[in-house]
Amino acid sequence: MRFTIFTLLLTLLFTFALAAAPQKAILVTFEDPNTPQSTVDAAMKAVKDAGGIITHEYNLFKGFAAKASEKAIEEIKVLGDKYLPTIEQDIVYTVQDA
Repeated sequence: MRFTIFTLLLTLLFTFALAAAPQKAILVTFEDPNTPQSTVDAAMKAVKDAGGIITHEYNLFKGFAAKASEKAIEEIKVLGDKYLPTIEQDIVYTVQDA
């Protein structure tokens, strides 16, 4: 009896895990060099609060890479009206000899 209940609960947990919002690999950059760090931090917090993860924080420019849901991406877009972020898909480019 206990094994059946445990199996049922485990199956439900697995189903809910699969139903979670899909995450996209994104790159968020703030082109204005005067963008305050608090704006960048607020964008990173929005990603984390929506269940995403920050995969890299950049030091040479204001921005970060993350895995985030569509909800987090929408929240980042509306965070700042003065310092607008550029949000693009984070992909790897390669060059091959022809």
